[in-house]
Amino acid sequence: MSSQSDWLDGSLYPDIEPPSTLESLSERVDFLARLCAAWDFGLLPSPQTVVEVRRRKWREAVDGCRLLTSPAYHLLRAWHRLPQLPYLGREMAYIRDDPNLAYI
Repeated sequence: MSSQSDWLDGSLYPDIEPPSTLESLSERVDFLARLCAAWDFGLLPSPQTVVEVRRRKWREAVDGCRLLTSPAYHLLRAWHRLPQLPYLGREMAYIRDDPNLAYI
């Protein structure tokens, strides 16, 4: 089992001291909001972070986050088999029309 220091990316907290643990629901939701914002901007999470946020214990935080403009957030919802919500972000043609999208 990995420790939180293996997957908890401190660079997602440029405005405050990074937490050493994420115990409360609000701390997890805040982490997911930061993670999705970075991911949507092109800063990919580490494989350890992806493994962690896909764990069942994150499901409640993913559902509570409600970042409807974030493609990364909608991916997290799909990973947790949560009901789809409307995507309120831009649909970029270069992604929408990419023939390789079906394989991702």
